Amino acid sequence: MSTPPHVDAEDADLIDLAAAAPEDRVLMILDDDAPFRQRLARAMERRGFDVHAAGSVAEARDLLTSLRPAFAVLDMRLDDGSGLDLVPALRERREDARIVMLTGYGNIATAVAAVKAGALDYLAKPADPDDLERALLSRSGVLPPPPEHPMSADRVRWEHIQRVFEQCDRNVSETARRLNMHRRTLQRILAKRSPQ
Repeated sequence: MSTPPHVDAEDADLIDLAAAAPEDRVLMILDDDAPFRQRLARAMERRGFDVHAAGSVAEARDLLTSLRPAFAVLDMRLDDGSGLDLVPALRERREDARIVMLTGYGNIATAVAAVKAGALDYLAKPADPDDLERALLSRSGVLPPPPEHPMSADRVRWEHIQRVFEQCDRNVSETARRLNMHRRTLQRILAKRSPQ
């Protein structure tokens, strides 16, 4: 099997997209961050995917009336729902669709929900296109390699705190209570810039 020029020889356990039929190259990207969605769409097109992008769950459902995506990259949290809401519709259109969930915050419960819903992988935003490609094209039963630049433990912790803070409507006292953290400690964390 020949591998595309952008795939390392050690990644030979990836599906050969260049040899796939046109209908087996269709990728749906669902993300409400328009600049990120456009950059990702261009990057995935350069990798040989036939990309169709949507900015909302409703827009993605409309796309599914005429598409049978072989691949999907879905944002976990959108203004009108979650990418998880779209997984059953994708499976109905194409049972073997390969789905990767994206999220701006990482936590184990969300990852478990994504995998239980039918996603084959879960990556934190901003996801690297190479990591996404490896996750989408990894052969069944073969775990994709770890990301080249995974989030640090400090960044994962910071993302989780930010998520809970947003879910508590940016109420410091309520966030501190839910995180079982002293209010002043939380205020110091929130005042700092995000770790790399």
